[in-house]
Amino acid sequence: MYSFAQRKNIKVLDEPFYAYYLHNKDKRVKHPSENEIFKSMEISEEKIIAQIEKQALKKDVFIKGMAHHYLSNKPQFILNWENIILIRHPQKLLTSFSKVIENPTIDDIGIKKASQLFTFLSQSGNVPLIIDSDELIKSPKVYLQKICEKLKIPFSEKMLKWKKGGIPEDGVWAKHWYKNVHNSQEFSVQKSTKQKIPERLLPVLDEALDYYNILKNYILKND
Repeated sequence: MYSFAQRKNIKVLDEPFYAYYLHNKDKRVKHPSENEIFKSMEISEEKIIAQIEKQALKKDVFIKGMAHHYLSNKPQFILNWENIILIRHPQKLLTSFSKVIENPTIDDIGIKKASQLFTFLSQSGNVPLIIDSDELIKSPKVYLQKICEKLKIPFSEKMLKWKKGGIPEDGVWAKHWYKNVHNSQEFSVQKSTKQKIPERLLPVLDEALDYYNILKNYILKND
């Protein structure tokens, strides 16, 4: 999201379906700043989609979304989009995620839903691009060039750096989740990469690996 936000010809939206997810998900853990999220965001999926489509009439829109925020198993509206699924090894994901939400379930971290969305999109003839954080960090410039080529948009050097402290497009939840990126100015290896996963989350890790292993076969490589 921070990378694409550096492009003036693209409008960036940070998790526009977050409040909708929190309002409609039957079983979920409590998220920080829920009241602020509800006050600042639309909860109607239909209205959110309409807002996105309206903005897309003015310029290209980049949506940074979480897979599990799309509650439908077959969200038809994403068939009109160019879809990218960003994945991260579940051990790194859970280690990082559990710093904010202590005991996440498989449904809280999105990898299961990402796998389901990949199947839905592929079967609908709109095969999504799958990118991986480990591949990205090998050479961010080369990887972003590959991604832009797949999206049929020109690469910009501006996508490689940003200012510390956040961007105007950050959601109200940024203070809880974006500490690392707020302290960064470019792509770098996160500290959680080398940290050990809490033992209590090992069952979730085992389940998450099943879905990750499905998706990793389709990862865009950064050779």
